[in-house]
Amino acid sequence: MKIRIRKYSWQLAPASVRQIRQQVFIDEQQVPEALEWDDTDDIADHYLAVLPDNTPVAVARMFSTLSETAHIGRMAILPEFRSRGIGRTLLNRLIQDAAGQFPELRLSAQRHAVPFYQRSGFHVCSSPYEDAGIPHVDMCCLAPELVAAELGRRHYPMVKGEDADAWLFHREEELAALLDSLVSQASQRIWLYDRLLEHDLYDRFRFREVLSALARRHRLSEVRILIHDDRPLVKKRHRIVELMRRLPSRIELRLVNSQYPVEDQPFVLADREALLYRHDFYKPEGFANFTDSGRVRLLSESFQRMWDAGRNSLELRELPL
Repeated sequence: MKIRIRKYSWQLAPASVRQIRQQVFIDEQQVPEALEWDDTDDIADHYLAVLPDNTPVAVARMFSTLSETAHIGRMAILPEFRSRGIGRTLLNRLIQDAAGQFPELRLSAQRHAVPFYQRSGFHVCSSPYEDAGIPHVDMCCLAPELVAAELGRRHYPMVKGEDADAWLFHREEELAALLDSLVSQASQRIWLYDRLLEHDLYDRFRFREVLSALARRHRLSEVRILIHDDRPLVKKRHRIVELMRRLPSRIELRLVNSQYPVEDQPFVLADREALLYRHDFYKPEGFANFTDSGRVRLLSESFQRMWDAGRNSLELRELPL
């Protein structure tokens, strides 16, 4: 169905924006009015989808926090216009508007709507919770610029276990976005192999946060880091080292044994099905695949051999607490 999408401030938004939210959230879903109308409306951009004859059919809003994260919410489609692709078109417009401006998108999704958001590149990033008596989960997209370029061409872009097509990268920004997306979706383990933990790639706040979230998730969480050189970790304070000290039973680092065969290319493995692979230790070029259990199995065997032959870092052990 062909629609047009218009964007407004709250002060200039037509009455139909409020009317659609009233009908869907308050009347249909029984959300208390005190929860529906909040101060965020004043700072958000409000989107209204209309038919060619200007009939209003759907709304959404988007606002940012600290210029880092854009939040999408209050997406509502009138009952008689659902299942016609309007929601997908509206959501994709928000993603495209945010791409290039924000490195992260977040939203709170009702549980039944999770597959809808996954088809536009969002993945679940929280445990279930209730909001206004309705089961929800938080969902995020950590590579909105990359996802925006592929909307309509991929099913479930960048969703682990669903997206089977490779994502090629040639720039450091693309590498970092794909790395964060991969690690944030791991449910139990991350195995990381590289020459060293370069500060520009691994000593970033967001990477530390997604790695920390995995390590704290449950007692079976496992993060293994295998590198060639630990001296940069000692010379400059590194977020991953601080995290290792707080969670020593969940995050372990070893150095490769140069007397045994080692891989010439770095990689990251997420659980048993997703990976990020670089063609060279010194270049941000390679590919990520969110569904490739066969390749992950082969790289896991190689990682395990190097890990078994590796040794603990004496430098890190001697660092003061």
